[in-house]
Amino acid sequence: MQYRMRRIMAIAMGFFLIMVLLWVQFVRPEFFGDLPQRLELMAFDIRMRAVGGIAAEATPNEAAVKVVIVDIDERSLTEHGRWPWSRAKVAVLVERLIQAGAAVVAFDVMFSEPEINPALEVAAFFEKKGDGSPALVAELTRFKERFDRDRMFAEVLSGKEVLLGYTFQPREPQRIGMLPQPLVVTNHQVLHQSSLPAMRGYTANLPIFVQSALGSGFFSLIPDLDGVVRRAPLVARYNDQLFSSLALETLRHFLLADSVRLHTSQINGLETVEAVELSGFASIPTDADGQMIVPYLGATGSFPYISASAVLAGTVPVSQMEGAIVLVGTTAPGLFDLRSTPVQSVYPGVEIQANLIDAILGKRFLVQPAWGQGADFVVMVVVGLALALALPFFAPMWQMLWTLVVAAALVLGNLALWKQGLVLSLAMPLILTALLATCNLAYGFLVESRSRRQLKGMFGQYVPPQIVQEMSENPQKYSFEGETRELSVLFADIRGFTTLSEALTAADLKKLLNRYFTPMTQIIFETRGTIDKYVGDMIMAFWGAPVPDEHHAVQAIEAALRMLKETERLQRDFSNEGLPRIAIGIGINTGLMNVGDMGSEFRRAYTVLGDAVNLGSRLEGTTKYYGVGLVVGETTRAAAGEAFVFRELDLVRVKGKVQAIRVYEPVCRSSEADEALQQELADYHRFLADFRARHWEEARAGFSRLREFAPDLRLYGIYLERIAALAADDPGEGWDGVYERKEK
Repeated sequence: MQYRMRRIMAIAMGFFLIMVLLWVQFVRPEFFGDLPQRLELMAFDIRMRAVGGIAAEATPNEAAVKVVIVDIDERSLTEHGRWPWSRAKVAVLVERLIQAGAAVVAFDVMFSEPEINPALEVAAFFEKKGDGSPALVAELTRFKERFDRDRMFAEVLSGKEVLLGYTFQPREPQRIGMLPQPLVVTNHQVLHQSSLPAMRGYTANLPIFVQSALGSGFFSLIPDLDGVVRRAPLVARYNDQLFSSLALETLRHFLLADSVRLHTSQINGLETVEAVELSGFASIPTDADGQMIVPYLGATGSFPYISASAVLAGTVPVSQMEGAIVLVGTTAPGLFDLRSTPVQSVYPGVEIQANLIDAILGKRFLVQPAWGQGADFVVMVVVGLALALALPFFAPMWQMLWTLVVAAALVLGNLALWKQGLVLSLAMPLILTALLATCNLAYGFLVESRSRRQLKGMFGQYVPPQIVQEMSENPQKYSFEGETRELSVLFADIRGFTTLSEALTAADLKKLLNRYFTPMTQIIFETRGTIDKYVGDMIMAFWGAPVPDEHHAVQAIEAALRMLKETERLQRDFSNEGLPRIAIGIGINTGLMNVGDMGSEFRRAYTVLGDAVNLGSRLEGTTKYYGVGLVVGETTRAAAGEAFVFRELDLVRVKGKVQAIRVYEPVCRSSEADEALQQELADYHRFLADFRARHWEEARAGFSRLREFAPDLRLYGIYLERIAALAADDPGEGWDGVYERKEK
C-alpha cells in the first residue's frame, strides 16, 4: 500500500508539472515575462548553427545563379577615401560591374542626400566674398552641369539593371527622399485590413536616382526581442500600398516577374498574410508581418566577397561576375551595417540580403506552420505523459536512461522536421522532460533513503554536513559502537563567564552566547570537526571521528586559530554595541580516546572519553596563566608536524598527573611566519634553554630584552619572576625545570 501511494504521488506530481509547463507555454502569463520566448529563440539559434538552412530544391538552372557581394570594405575606404564616395566614383563602379557581366546590381546603401556641385560651390564663394568679376561667377555657373555628379550617376543608372535600397521607419513619421512606385498586387483589396504592420516614415533615395534606376527595395530589418535578426520582411505596407524588400525586388526583376500576390486567410477579421507569391516562380512562406525566416547558410563568407576597390581597379575576372546577382554593401565597422544573427554576433547586413535571395532562388524555406502551436501542444502532452507515467516505476539509473531516450527522440525528431523546413518548439518540451526527470529523481531519493536520513538524524547536530554526506554514501561502514582511536580533542571556554553573566539579563546572556556559539560551530564544521557538547560557556569538539582523518591534529589547530580570530571580531562588535568584552581560552590534546554512542537507555550521545580527553581540558585551563589564547600538548605538536610555528610554553605537571608534559602555543601557520617572528621565537627558545640550564643571568637578560620587544606578552614576565625566585634560592643540580600546576 505504501509503495502504491508513493507511485501515485509521483504521478500526480508529474501531471501537475505538465499542466504548469503547458500554461507557461501557451497562456504566456506576465509573471514569466518573455522568458519562454527567449528560451525558444536560443533553441532556434542552436539549431541554426548546428544544422543551418535546409537543402535546396531548385532546378539546376536556378541553383546555378551566383550571388556575389561587392564589399565597400576597409581596403576600399583606405584606397578611395571615406564613405560616401563621389557619385562619379559610384557611377564608375556600376559601369565596371555591368561590363563584367553582372545580371542585376542591387545597392544595400542609400543615396538620400545630393552631392555638392563644386562649380556652384566656388561661384557662391566668390559671389559671397565679392572677389572676382561677375563674368567669372557666370562662367563657373555655366559649367555647373559638367560638375553635376548626381546627374552623371543618374545617367549611368538609366537603362541598366541596377536597383537601389532604402529604409522604412515603423514609428518615426519622417519622410526623406522619394519612394519608388508601389508593387502591383493582384489582390490589392487585402491591404485595407491586412495583418502587415503599417510603416509611418521612410528614408529613401533622391528622386533623380529613383526615376533613373530599374527599381528600389527597402532593406530595413526588425530584430527579435533579444536584438538578433532571424527574420526579414519581404513586403511592407505604407498608405495602404505595398512595397517590396530589396531582396524581393531584385529577384522580381531578375526573374521578370510582373506582379506579386499575397496569400492570406481571415483571422479575427484581419487578412492575415501567410505567403508572398512571385508570379510564375514561387510562393514564399511568411509570418503575419510578411517576414521570412532567414535560412542562413553559415557565418560571414558564405558568399563570394569582392572588394569594391578591386572592381574600380578593373582587376576582377569576368567569370566571377558574369550572370551573377551582385549586392553592393559594406562590412566596414564605421558604416554601421553590422547585425547580430543566430550564426554570428557581428554579421554584415548585406549578407542577410544575399541569404534571402539565395534561399528564394533555391526554394529553401523555414516555416512555422499555422498548425505549429497545436503540434507543440500534442508533443508536450505525449512526452509529459510518457515520462510522468513511466518514471515512478523505474530505479534511478533507468529513470535517467529513459529520460535521455525521450530527450534524444525529441531532438532528433525536431531536427528531422527542421530539415524539411518546419520549425516547431524545442525548448519547452526539453525543459518539461528535464523537470519531470529531476523531480522524480529527487522524490525517489527522499523516499528511498530512510537509512541515510536516520544517520543524518543521529549525527546532524554535531557533525559537519559534508561529513554526514560522506557517511550517507556508505552508511554500513559506520557504527555507533564504541572503539579506541587516536583523535584530537578541543576545549574552548569563555574567560570570566561568571562576571559576564552577572552583568547581563538572562535574555541578553542567551543572545550573546548564541552569537558566540554560531560562528564557532561553523568554524569547527568547516574544519571537519565533531561537536561533542556545549556546557554553559564551554565548547567541546573532536577531530578524527566518526570519519577517520589522518590530519585531525592540523584541523583542530586550524579551527582553534580561526576561533581566536573570530573572537577578536566579536569583541569589536560587542564593544560597539556596549556589550561586555569576551575572551576565550582553548586547549587541544591528541591521543588515544574511546569514541562511540554512550549513555543510558534514556539519553545517549556520540562522545569521547579517556585520559587524553581530560588532559585537553587541563590544557585549556592553563591558557589564562600563560596569557595566551591556545595551548596544545606535546602529542598534538608532534602530530601537526611542520604545518604551524610553535612556541614552547613550559614543561608542566598538571593537576592529577605524575608525568610532566611540554605544552606549546601554535603561533600561526608556517607559511605566515615572517623573519621577525622567526627570530623572536629562536631567541626565546635559546633563553628558555638557558633558564633550564640554570644560567640565570643569561636567561634574565634575554627575557628582559624580549619583554621590552613585546611588553604585552605575559609569558616573558612569568619567566622573569621565576628567574628572580630561583636565583635567590637556587634549586640545585637536581632541578628538572618542571613547573607544578596546582590549579585545574
